[in-house]
Amino acid sequence: MSTGSGADSAPAPTTHDSRTAPDAPRKSSMFSSLRVRNYRLFFLGQVVSNTGTWMQRIAQDWLVLSLTGSSAAVGITTALQFLPMLLFGLYGGVLVDRLPKRPTLLATQSAMAVTGLALAALTLTGQVQVWHVYVAAFAVGLATVLDNPARQSFVSEMVGPKQLQNAVSLNSANFQSARLIGPAVAGLMITGVGTGWAFLANGLSFVAPIAGLLLMRSRELHVVERAPRGKGQLREGLRYVAGRPDLIWPIVLVGFIGTFGFNFPVWLSAYADDVFHAGAGAYSLFNTVMAVGSLVGALLAARRGTARLRVLIAAAAAFGALEIVAAAAPSYWLFALLMAPIGIFGLTVNVTANTAVQMGTDPAMRGRVMALFMMVFMGGTPLGAPLVGWITDAYGARVGFAVGGIVSLAAAATIGLVLTRVGGLRLSIAWHHGHPKVNLVPRGQGQELAAVA
Repeated sequence: MSTGSGADSAPAPTTHDSRTAPDAPRKSSMFSSLRVRNYRLFFLGQVVSNTGTWMQRIAQDWLVLSLTGSSAAVGITTALQFLPMLLFGLYGGVLVDRLPKRPTLLATQSAMAVTGLALAALTLTGQVQVWHVYVAAFAVGLATVLDNPARQSFVSEMVGPKQLQNAVSLNSANFQSARLIGPAVAGLMITGVGTGWAFLANGLSFVAPIAGLLLMRSRELHVVERAPRGKGQLREGLRYVAGRPDLIWPIVLVGFIGTFGFNFPVWLSAYADDVFHAGAGAYSLFNTVMAVGSLVGALLAARRGTARLRVLIAAAAAFGALEIVAAAAPSYWLFALLMAPIGIFGLTVNVTANTAVQMGTDPAMRGRVMALFMMVFMGGTPLGAPLVGWITDAYGARVGFAVGGIVSLAAAATIGLVLTRVGGLRLSIAWHHGHPKVNLVPRGQGQELAAVA
């Protein structure tokens, strides 16, 4: 399961066996990190697993809506899946910095497989109740507390610092490619044979990433020295981030957007069922079109050589504005088409923030910092999803969607102004080859954020 990001270059790992670890490809390309065997195995395993994950997400949301008829219940399910990240995410990061990443991932992927198979058994036998889905969602969330920071940190061990930007972007492209296939297959399975088979497919899909992890060559990993067990490591991680404005403000921004702007299970199911009265097929279509846009955004991110904060702010503002526009879309097909640019800019926010934070963090602190990043991005959902679900039930899907867009746009504008002020930047408007060019430039020299804004 993936989900499906400053400095311009990543810090070197603490230790690195140059005799065995593969070097970065001489010529950078959109898929350059796939030349690394270990990462290639990881990538292929995640393609299969992510497809199953998206199938389960669609089936889970639709099953809850079918059992309860309530968008708020869908929001509660989403909240329970992300609640463990909010409660335990930082402690998960501390553990990941201490533990070897590959065995940790073997354990978490196996646990999520068991959860999917258990939910499949309950559904296929006709015994499933809504509280079973709640328990399964919470169990997946517990596994994610370790899985997410371990997987994020393990990428740098597989490919090294020179390929980190490319690999992070390809991970997102991987996730979004599966998002194209998973919802479409889930829609067919739900209407054809029922939700239980989608849960079964997800449980079996974890065979692929587990096999990939087992087939990796340990000697080719870029080894990072693990943090020793000790007191105060959680506070140390928080102090580290608090002292780095190039880390903390992107994390704050994705926190607002993750809490209020990424509640698509609530909104899209409500639009499919209540606004357009089109059923599970429409819900699958909305997710698929958004995945097309997200895949485009991920591939564009893979081609960029740097993760700049100005790109992050602009993408976040566009994301919020497009959600407001989509909320008022009068027709089914216009709403569906708007999911594509929303996917592009939403994915750009995710990848740019993720990459900027990873590349700007010391390897020994990466587990804790990425746990904080994921806790803020995903852990805000237990707070936002029930609230957005209540607004959607009480005032309609259009109002709920518009509120998410307004908060996202306001957060982008506010934090953009903060970063401009902290970084000592000013707005520059000039003509370039006959066209206006708007940019942020430093007021003076030596400003910490000038190079990344």
